[in-house]
Amino acid sequence: MHKPSTLFSAFFALTILAAFSNAQASSAPARERVSFNDGWRFTRGDPANVGNSLDYERVKPWLLPCGDDLLNMSPPAALRLPPPAPNPAHLYGRAIDYTTSKFDDSAWRALDLPHDWGIEGPFYQELTGKTAKLPWFGVAWYRKTFDLPAADAGRRIYLELDGAMSYSMVWINGQFAGGWPYGYSSWRVDLTPHIKPGAKNVIAIRLDNPREASRWYPGGGIYRNTWLLKTAPVAIAQWGVFVTTPRVTAASAIVDVAVTLDNKTDARADTKLTTRLYAADANGAPSGPAIATAQPAALNAAARNQAWISQTFTLENPRLWSLGERNRYVAETEITQGGKVVDRVLTPFGIRSIEHTTEGFFLNGKRVPIRGVCMHHDLGALGSALNLRALERQIEILQSFGANAIRTSHNPPAPELLELCDRMGMLVQVEAFDAWAIGKVRDDYSRLFPDWAEKDLRAMVRRDRNHPCVIQWSIGNEIREQAAPGGWKTAAYLAGVIREEDRTRPVAAGFNVIQAAYNGMMTAVDIVGYNYKPREYAKVRATHPHLPLLGAETASTISTRGVYVFPVSDDKADGLDRQNYQMSSYDLYAPRWATTPDDEWRSHDEVPGIMGEFVWTGFDYLGEPTPYNSDTTNLLNFAGAADRARMEKEMNALDKKRVPSRSSYFGIVDLAGFPKDRYYLYQSHWMPDKPMAHILPHWNWPERIGQVTPVHVYTSGDEAELFLNGKSLGRKKRGQYEYRFRWNDVVYAPGELKVVTYKNGKPWAETTTRTTGGAEKLLLAADRREIRADGRDLSFITVTVADKNGRQVPRSMNKINFSITGPGEIVAVDNGDPTSHAPFQASEREAFNGLALVIVRAKPGAGGDFTLRAESESLAPAEIAISAR
Repeated sequence: MHKPSTLFSAFFALTILAAFSNAQASSAPARERVSFNDGWRFTRGDPANVGNSLDYERVKPWLLPCGDDLLNMSPPAALRLPPPAPNPAHLYGRAIDYTTSKFDDSAWRALDLPHDWGIEGPFYQELTGKTAKLPWFGVAWYRKTFDLPAADAGRRIYLELDGAMSYSMVWINGQFAGGWPYGYSSWRVDLTPHIKPGAKNVIAIRLDNPREASRWYPGGGIYRNTWLLKTAPVAIAQWGVFVTTPRVTAASAIVDVAVTLDNKTDARADTKLTTRLYAADANGAPSGPAIATAQPAALNAAARNQAWISQTFTLENPRLWSLGERNRYVAETEITQGGKVVDRVLTPFGIRSIEHTTEGFFLNGKRVPIRGVCMHHDLGALGSALNLRALERQIEILQSFGANAIRTSHNPPAPELLELCDRMGMLVQVEAFDAWAIGKVRDDYSRLFPDWAEKDLRAMVRRDRNHPCVIQWSIGNEIREQAAPGGWKTAAYLAGVIREEDRTRPVAAGFNVIQAAYNGMMTAVDIVGYNYKPREYAKVRATHPHLPLLGAETASTISTRGVYVFPVSDDKADGLDRQNYQMSSYDLYAPRWATTPDDEWRSHDEVPGIMGEFVWTGFDYLGEPTPYNSDTTNLLNFAGAADRARMEKEMNALDKKRVPSRSSYFGIVDLAGFPKDRYYLYQSHWMPDKPMAHILPHWNWPERIGQVTPVHVYTSGDEAELFLNGKSLGRKKRGQYEYRFRWNDVVYAPGELKVVTYKNGKPWAETTTRTTGGAEKLLLAADRREIRADGRDLSFITVTVADKNGRQVPRSMNKINFSITGPGEIVAVDNGDPTSHAPFQASEREAFNGLALVIVRAKPGAGGDFTLRAESESLAPAEIAISAR
């Protein structure tokens, strides 16, 4: 039985520990950072008198100064004129009722954060499939009333948001405080000038999602965590501790801790810095006594200015961070002023070395193939609203088929993802943008690029640079400047910004234009990352033998779990189940610009030294249901005019058929987290030492008796023999550049398929698939039977439609009803069907090819045992008990 995940308590315990770590030194902590997620009110739309007064272009002069402290040089006055007034009429509370303390928001919806209003739906057929046919766009407001203790007088008070979608604007007690346009950045606003210690305060936040702002489902709302930070006027700056390990061996490591001090007072601040290093426990918190302490160092900051210093240690016999041994340390940085502790920050970090070379990627001196996947930020049926357990489950599933890396496509991730990757042993490429100055859709990042790119880049790197899991920074994905005159100059500028912030990791980009490796773009980055260009690797290696190569985005094979289309063709443009808008799961089909896994792997085998790949994608995601969409931005992936014209014609034809698809077909697992056949293909290649074998398709084809029904086997073995009802259909040996075994002439007969595989001439693994009986009962299986009773921890329960012998009936679509007794509740349901418009927030779901998913949690504030019951007409019901502690 699985125990409740410690990651929930551990992650927040670390934050609280950092906030209160100096409680022994004074009666009140010098730094407090507390969750600000609970007790919000929410409504859609602006009040009637707003009109267009809050449009971005009208408020931009007041937003632009936000985050200027991240810049190394403030913009010249000639380029950045100061706002004409601190709070003009159209920003002041008297003109906008929603921002004032007196406004009555009792009729607004009460909720806790994180929150994604778009996932609540409903799906609208008339909306575009590229953003999942969900109503995520438009304006919404959040308000929160809270008490601030009188003892906080004299402290700096900040609101920190890990992410809010998008064009955020913040008011405190009716006064405009600031905001941030990019929905994926983490940022903060200073509430101090207008907050009232010892009284009630009101925060109001306005979000505005332009309808044409994204090529995938971005979600809507304050979808990540929020925090209230309290510090002394002299304190360590935001993300102001940077730990590097410039020299690492098994015998010793140099650890450099750089600290930036922020003086918000009108007088010079004379302080002392003391840094201590601790071993970290599994949760990243200090464990045991300090293992090293630096002598106090003077750190003096001029009035309204910052100061910087570093302290260096040499650790003997360091415990290195790796994929298998996730060892970490904690740097405690303490600031004293006049003998009193004024700030203390705990910073987890890892000691490890990384090298990106023409021979591959090396971690701690050992070559590690990058077996990565690209991941959008949505959590399937939960939408984009952050949930720690849902993220943890995704990583568990990715690791189960051999993935060891994630590319955060195409934006900075939630900070919790990187914390989990540190703890669970995953490598990460953190990506910044999907567009630069030349846009792909009307209101994408190109609208913000000139004013915000540097701030967003610096915020991304400073926030994430202490994570040992982060091995690369990407400045962009398939940006259109690749072939534009002077595009390499923009790339060089962005890469330079990153290198100013962090020289310990290389800069990469995802190039989908062949010329980018020859026209100067490749000189701006440290790694040439090609998207869907496996046949170009050999040429790049011959032309530029000094450039490290990476498959930055690969494959884009498309399939639907449990769907098989006959006859089976090797033309990658085939495999469409046009009647049902599904894709065959023979894993032979891809858009014209994409490839199969087999093609990508062959190129890696032919060109040694490629660092690895990031497959598009690990999970299906909301939006971009290629090939069943009208997403004209997909035309960006076609270099040739003929291809573009042909695909545009196909898309226009699909539009007329009112395509229902609302989520992608690219995933190695489906939207619900159920493995597709491709899961086992990647497992066979990425986990060569794991004995495994998998047969496809399923063997329930009563309409195909006597017809040719090809059988494929995925195995980590090098030989395989297939049997149908005990008769051998031949033993095959894997040939060069072969990654699957195929029996193309199998004639279907009901019964049993069995494969026996071998490796190096010895038995390796075997498996069977059988024709099942009819659907007779439901089965329930939870990924965790015990969860935390905090209203946030989740259990993911798989529902299987089974025959009398308990075997999944692979083509069953039974409608299933769910109910709970006890202190639990259903959060969402799903089945992995990319065409379904049924709401995720429901107590019923049709099975899709024999499976459905129910996500449950304890009711907030309640604990104890609760039971989920599943019922379906003519099937035996099932129950499962979950304990919440």
